[in-house]
Amino acid sequence: MESISIISIITIAFLGSFGHCVGMCGGIVVAYSSTKIGHDWSKTKQGISHLLYSFGRITTYTILGALFGFVGGVVTFDNLTSGILLIFTGFVMILIGLSLSGKFKFITNIEHSISKTKFYRTTFRSLVGSNTLSSFYLLGMLNGILPCGFVYVFAITAASTGSAFWGAVVMLIFGLSTLPAMFSLGFFVGVFKQIALRNLFIKIASILVVGFGLYIMYSGYEYITDPNKSILSCHI
Repeated sequence: MESISIISIITIAFLGSFGHCVGMCGGIVVAYSSTKIGHDWSKTKQGISHLLYSFGRITTYTILGALFGFVGGVVTFDNLTSGILLIFTGFVMILIGLSLSGKFKFITNIEHSISKTKFYRTTFRSLVGSNTLSSFYLLGMLNGILPCGFVYVFAITAASTGSAFWGAVVMLIFGLSTLPAMFSLGFFVGVFKQIALRNLFIKIASILVVGFGLYIMYSGYEYITDPNKSILSCHI
């Protein structure tokens, strides 16, 4: 994972969060904002609650990144298998990027809704019914496990690092890059109701995801043909 990968992750996640993430998770943010946050709460307390929710999401993403990175390390035995994993990762990213642009419903087909399970519904109702600050953090952690095509992009990137540590770093960077959009949503819901603005961000993000996918596929090719190339050479 090179420095260009870090820049790509930040750019794609930041722009995509204002499109796909706001569209998919916006309802949840609006729901807890209107249910859990009291009208008499100060702006500071409201801000802390929104930050705790986002930090909960980021915690889950980081844990998932470590798990995917660990799994990627287990299945990565040599340059050939590492390169194949990267090429597959890039290919899936291209499919997700095209899906984000509306070309076909690849994301829709893989986003099986955990939100319909009894465990999620029961836990969600319990956390939404609480107005403690810790419940915002736990709610964020819970919603971090919801299937999301955009999260899949970075989960497979985490797996391609072949390292639990770097996998966690990838997902941590992704989560932090989505924080501005999700944090702002709690305060400025109306801005993100502008469909044209959301669609613009989604289109830009989809192009970047496809481009990043092509870059990852090329990296996989290089990793197969160059035995001295290391997937873990990360410069942050």
